[in-house]
Amino acid sequence: MTTTTVSDHLTTLDPPLRHLAEELRTVIEAALPEAAGAVWHGHPVWGLGDKPGRQPVCLVKGYSSYVTFGLWRGQDIEDRSGRLVPGARRMASVRLRGVADVDPDLFTGWLRQAYALEAK
Repeated sequence: MTTTTVSDHLTTLDPPLRHLAEELRTVIEAALPEAAGAVWHGHPVWGLGDKPGRQPVCLVKGYSSYVTFGLWRGQDIEDRSGRLVPGARRMASVRLRGVADVDPDLFTGWLRQAYALEAK
């Protein structure tokens, strides 16, 4: 099923993961009120400008038993928690299995750092 909005996409996730992804969305949108959210390459992405792929900041991607919260410049930000796992290029992400895995203060810090890097 192809979705066109973040809200539509989140409704396709199974209820426990949907609740988790909605919690992440709340944290992301509170931390980055200036970022635009859109479905890009099959999952929600928040970035600068009106085209989500031009300057993406973060993503939320649901799988069968977890949700990935990723940052495009995640390897360039300070992560004293050690929770971010390096990925391809400069990305880093964290796998979340439940709402209790979401740390709003930590994630807000990551998001603000990642946003500042993209805004330069």
